[in-house]
Amino acid sequence: MSSTRTVILGSSFAGLTAALELRKRVDDSHEIVVVDPRAEFTFIPSLIWLPFGLRDAKDVTFPLEPIYRRKNIRFVNDAAARIDIEGRTVTTAGGEELAYDYLFIGTGPRLAFEKIEGLGPEAGHTESVCNLEHAQRAGAAWKEFLKDPGPVVVGTAQGGSCFGASYEFLLNTKHQIKKAGLEDVAPVTFISAEPELGHFGLGGVGNSNALVEKFFGRLDIEGLPNSSIDRVTANEIELASGRKLPFKYSMIVPPFSGVDVIANTPGLANPMGFVPVDEQYRHPDHPEIYAAGVAIAIKPPDETAVPAGVPKTGQMTETMAKVAAHNIAAEINSGKTEALPLDELSAICVLDAGNSGVIFKADNVLARGERGLHPKARTMAGPQAHLAKLAFERVFISSRKRGKIVL
Repeated sequence: MSSTRTVILGSSFAGLTAALELRKRVDDSHEIVVVDPRAEFTFIPSLIWLPFGLRDAKDVTFPLEPIYRRKNIRFVNDAAARIDIEGRTVTTAGGEELAYDYLFIGTGPRLAFEKIEGLGPEAGHTESVCNLEHAQRAGAAWKEFLKDPGPVVVGTAQGGSCFGASYEFLLNTKHQIKKAGLEDVAPVTFISAEPELGHFGLGGVGNSNALVEKFFGRLDIEGLPNSSIDRVTANEIELASGRKLPFKYSMIVPPFSGVDVIANTPGLANPMGFVPVDEQYRHPDHPEIYAAGVAIAIKPPDETAVPAGVPKTGQMTETMAKVAAHNIAAEINSGKTEALPLDELSAICVLDAGNSGVIFKADNVLARGERGLHPKARTMAGPQAHLAKLAFERVFISSRKRGKIVL
């Protein structure tokens, strides 16, 4: 059996999981190369806490190179700049050309703030918690807000898919406003592309709509689903409905698209830049290419009036990555591949609310009667949700630092 090289693009939930899982399944004669411009892993689910001073960068990040070195995985700390599908090569921004036998794409999304005028922390007027730098900026803006408080608007824009993060940030923001005694001067509004509250881009999870509406009613949060943002000015969000929402602080999850190197490679992605995959998380036209996580194309289970993407939670992403790694290893070792149709994916989501929250568990989360499958969901609300998120954070970070996959 000749040696092979697998190149993995991205080292967040999808890429890190795929690299560690693949190394478990193939011996050291087969090279694994991970390419990522970030030198550290960021535990993105905890970024909702960072703006409020509940976490620092050191609490939610760890260096990648030492983990990969111990596993005999090469780490290239650079961005992929070009993919040649026919030549089977990846060229980095620094000019290194990496030939591959197998390519795994786990690059995550591109944050497409420019699709909405005035959106985003860099060229716009809203905050973000989609990456570490944005969460840190959101923290600086929060400190300024506390000096001069006023209305708050949180949500997910049309074309976004990370609804859980906006809900969590919303509930934590409300918790912090209450702690600071600012409820009378800082009303909170939630805007979302979802057709109804608790839809999550999945058509709902069990009684999620009723649970979310109950939370909003108890906390005095106005929810505006089915919302599309026309533009954002320095202190106002203009909706397509004509309503204008003044704000002193706003965090809006932006539209997602595929990262440039994927979107700009002919024949690799759909028009939005996301990678199509089959039940083995393999590209249908290029069997040596696999993908998982936010980088893949998933058709929404329901059509919605306002574009709402399908979320790919960390747990869903890791499940996909494990299947893809298993199948790459099966190809290398002449073993048996496995399939996991998208409509058989399960999803576990913990929505933290500061000192309480909701846990959602759904099987066949994307199924809508196909092949006799139907979504099966369970929900639980209470302080145990907050404790569950804290436990998940601790177990995940500690295990991955050791190069272990235990969840």
